[in-house]
Parts: sequence; structure tokens; C-alpha cells
Amino acid sequence: MIAASYDKYKLTAKEARDCIIISYIALFFGAYLFYHSIIISAAAGVFIPICMKYYAGMLAEKRKDLLTVQFRDFLYSLSASFAAGRHMRDGLVEAKGNLSLMYGESTPMLVEISDMLNKIDGSRAPVEEVFKDFADRSGVADIQSFFDTYFICRMTGGDLNRVISRTSAMLIDKIGIEKEIRTLVSQKCFEGKIISLMPIIVILFLNLVSPVYIEPLYTTVMGRLIMTAALGGIAYAYYLTSKLTEIEV
Repeated sequence: MIAASYDKYKLTAKEARDCIIISYIALFFGAYLFYHSIIISAAAGVFIPICMKYYAGMLAEKRKDLLTVQFRDFLYSLSASFAAGRHMRDGLVEAKGNLSLMYGESTPMLVEISDMLNKIDGSRAPVEEVFKDFADRSGVADIQSFFDTYFICRMTGGDLNRVISRTSAMLIDKIGIEKEIRTLVSQKCFEGKIISLMPIIVILFLNLVSPVYIEPLYTTVMGRLIMTAALGGIAYAYYLTSKLTEIEV
């Protein structure tokens, strides 16, 4: 199925159901850990839409990462096709055959190539039009850059084979560097998120070994305010850790 936009992800019925169940369980026990109140814990379900939005965003980002990696392999194949003197349509056919050996037919790039070929062969749509539609929906700067280069070459009558080959080589290097950077950062990102969640482990530990010691946090107004502030601080720390490890190349 063609994605309307790769910046957004629509959860399937199964994904939505699983997300609702897991989110409610996590919210219920999380709220109970901080407030020791069944009513507040049950009411924590109002945050399920936020959890679903976060989960959908995470899946959208994962899909875009996969699309970017597959686009790099697409450029390898396309560069070889242009070097052999073939046109974009023939390059798409060859790329589809090459990528089908590496990925499943339902993966993003193969679905997009199949759709572009259907439009070109079935609807007689111009190559530039179908590629522009894909580039606009992808939300990936590298794909948009490639389309802009291809479009300019077609409009100005430039040396398409040479320019596309050079552009492909540059984008392949850029995507490879970005992948290496993300691999290096992912470990630190994971460590940061674990550290930001450590206070929850400490509170759980105190509840198990010394409930009397932290009882005022659950029985007084000031204690409730402190726990609320702590919960907000943990959520902000988790959010900040995610943002600090986002690196644009």
C-alpha cells in the first residue's frame, strides 16, 4: 500500500489494539507507583491517545529510515543503469529486479517503484511527475535532492548520465555516513533513556523495601505535589534525551 506521506503513519487495527492495551497497563501501574490511588491510576488512560501518537511517530520514523537505506541501494542500481546508457524507466525496472532480491515485495522502496512503473506504463504519466510525487511524499531530503537534480538536468538538457552518476555517488556517501553516525549515537541514546528512567526504579525499590519511609509522599498534599513534579521531570528528561540525540547530516 502506498503511503500518503512518510511523515505520518496510520496504525493498523492490530497495532492500535496492542498499543492501547500495553499503554493502559503501563499508565495504570505507573500512576499507581506515583500516587497509590486506584482512581488516579484508572484515569491515567486519558493519556492513551498521546501514547498512540508517539508510537505512530516512532513507526513513521522507522519506516523513513528503512526507505532511506533502500533508496541508497536503489541509487546503486540506477547509477549502473545510467552508466550503461539506459533511461529512467528502464533503470526503474532493473532496480526493481535488483531490490527484490534483497528485500520483500512489500517494503517501501519496492512498493514505490512498482507504483511508479504502473503510472508510467499504465497511465502514461511523465517520469518527472511520478518521481516528484514520490519525492514530495517521502519527506527525505536526499530523495528530494536527487529529484531536483534529475528534473533540472531534464529541463536544461544537461549531461544526464554524468550528473546522475555523480549525484548518486554523493548521496550514497552521505546516506552511509548518516547511518554510521546514527549507529554510534543509538547506544548513547539508549543509555540516556535508561538513566532518565532510573528514578522510577528507585521509587519502586523504596516501595518494596521501605514503604514506611516514603509514605508521606502518598498521604500528604506536599507529597502528592512532589511526586507530580518528579513524574513531570522524568517525562521531560526522557523527551530531552530523545531530542539531544537527534543529529541531522
